[in-house]
Amino acid sequence: MAPPTPRLVVPIDLKKKPWEQDLLLHNRWHPEIPSVADVKVGEVFRVEMVDWTGGIIKDDDSATDVKFIDLSTVHYLSGPIRVLDKDGIHAKPGDLLAVEICNLGPLPGDEWGYTATFDRENGGGFLTDHFPCATKAIWYFEGIYAYSPHIPGVRFPGLTHPGIIGTAPSMELLNIWNEREREVEENGHKSLKLCEVLHSRPLANLPSTKGCHLGKIKKGTAEWDKIAKEAARTIPGRENGGNCDIKNLSRGSKIYLPVFVEGANLSTGDMHFSQGDGEVSFCGAIEMSGFLELKCEIIRGGMKEYLTPMGPTPLHVNPIFEIGPVEPRFSEWLVFEGISVDESGKQHFLDASVAYKRAVLNAIDYLSKFGYSKEQIYLLLSCCPCEGRISGIVDSPNAVATLAIPTAIFDQVYFLQKINTHIIIRPVLPGS
Repeated sequence: MAPPTPRLVVPIDLKKKPWEQDLLLHNRWHPEIPSVADVKVGEVFRVEMVDWTGGIIKDDDSATDVKFIDLSTVHYLSGPIRVLDKDGIHAKPGDLLAVEICNLGPLPGDEWGYTATFDRENGGGFLTDHFPCATKAIWYFEGIYAYSPHIPGVRFPGLTHPGIIGTAPSMELLNIWNEREREVEENGHKSLKLCEVLHSRPLANLPSTKGCHLGKIKKGTAEWDKIAKEAARTIPGRENGGNCDIKNLSRGSKIYLPVFVEGANLSTGDMHFSQGDGEVSFCGAIEMSGFLELKCEIIRGGMKEYLTPMGPTPLHVNPIFEIGPVEPRFSEWLVFEGISVDESGKQHFLDASVAYKRAVLNAIDYLSKFGYSKEQIYLLLSCCPCEGRISGIVDSPNAVATLAIPTAIFDQVYFLQKINTHIIIRPVLPGS
């Protein structure tokens, strides 16, 4: 007998706001955010999601919506979903939750997305010191391909994936997060030399009641006030998975998530049609609404068996990701190198962030010679299927990072032009 159609456990109505959905969304991590649905292991189920801003960004030519967005409200997540075994016994702390991505894509009738950079005074980003103003590119989907009227001459297949998928933290783990991130935010600008080079602020997004949505917990109650002051923002990836932005986490992938609370309380969101490694413009994938069709298994006692703590407690673990077999195939790449020397010429010791920043800047500078603005290339490198690598991390004092761009994403005909003894790939631009 053929398997049944995946059961829809979290529906989304795109005509409604996140807080108007039949199953209310949430934008924080906390163990006491109640689950909205139950699923059993082996069952294929469907979860629908709004885009990470909840529909704030519009399909138009203006970046005003990006410039003035209230970032206290992101990311909107669908869930939590409680996972039970075939006997109806829920996942328990110490288990591993194996989540397989069976299918995914944009929501029907909403086949478009966007890539953006935030204003320096409202979010910033990896290259804020070079690109301080808000920008936006709209992308339209044709099957597996994306194209943009704002970055003409480019078309590529998307490797669609969820930017966020994770389990709820325990209260003990939540306290660990809040303590260490508060230390970074309060003292990091004094002690972290990287802050002189990377200009994203704040250094950490601490719990805040502003913009907080806690699913079924009603705002204005004593319960809401307590949890909102404790709940972690969804901005960074952490021990529970969360906002890891792994671009290859597409069809056929499997995520092994640690379980910290009864039922695991799985949540997901921040759907991406495509993304480059690093998502360098911050709002940098092709952001969209979308759906996941998932199947879960529970590995009893799997945290102790398979995950090694890298910290002072058994909670200091990280998920394992098994990448699926489906991805675009490219054969020709243009690769740019960066080393850990910043734009002022200052040497940094084996700093991969500085090296990757230099690689991205080198790519932007080169590709902008062929008819594109640097802003267009910055957006493109953030969302196209480019490959970032740490190529060297042991040869003092320079870390070496590379950024590889598949040349097939450019629609234009290419020709090889020899300059002295070097062969450089140049796109032939319209009208040339």
